[in-house]
Amino acid sequence: MSKVYIVGAGPGDYDLITVKGLKSIQKADVILYDRLINQELLDEAKEGAELIFCGKRPDHHALSQSTINHLLCKYALQGKVVTRLKGGDPFVFGRGGEEAEELTKRAIPYEIVPGITSGIAAPAYAGIPVTHREYSSSVAFISGVSRQGADEEAYWERVVKSMDTLCIYMGVRKLPEICERLIKYGRSIDTPIALVQSGTTPDQKTVTGTIDTIIERSKDIQNPAMIIVGDVVQLRDKLQWFEHSVDIKQETVQSVVG
Repeated sequence: MSKVYIVGAGPGDYDLITVKGLKSIQKADVILYDRLINQELLDEAKEGAELIFCGKRPDHHALSQSTINHLLCKYALQGKVVTRLKGGDPFVFGRGGEEAEELTKRAIPYEIVPGITSGIAAPAYAGIPVTHREYSSSVAFISGVSRQGADEEAYWERVVKSMDTLCIYMGVRKLPEICERLIKYGRSIDTPIALVQSGTTPDQKTVTGTIDTIIERSKDIQNPAMIIVGDVVQLRDKLQWFEHSVDIKQETVQSVVG
């Protein structure tokens, strides 16, 4: 029986996919996958499964969203089990809602399989809790790329003034603009801020500073990266665990090889 699974593959660490997400890969006849998934997950596909790359980079999309929507419907209507594999969570800046809408229009059965979003996972792997009793009781997950035609100033004023912690997706290239708005709407230049590149993977790299210093300190940070703003960033010095453990593993390997 045909069905579409819209699956969150998690933030990059292979082990962070859910059990249900893994089963959705294993049963699929067709897998449409994004650039930021852990490619090793595709090894779980059954023999003969068709793998279709749908990756998106800034300013370059392998397939348009309308084409992806069409393919999901096309293969499902052929009676196939289709898995749409996305980095993070499909309903957190993953356009999964748009795909589900298209399937609903065509009366195609589907399931949403949530995943761990990088807005939580990348800070956690950098030793930054997004909430903490002493530092933050509210958090907002926002995009550094605003919807075309939206009132950007009103949007930023609202989130900056109302939330203790901001987790900003897709914002690296707009970091100077983001810092300007944070100051404009009330954040001190001394507010802690962190950028976490390739979170949860062995290539993870974290840079911290303040709104006043982060632009200079993060010149080498590239996409994909999360921006975390707020007092919780101060906890990294005490709680960082992942990058330290990766360094130890690398030193151990080098000593064995040597």
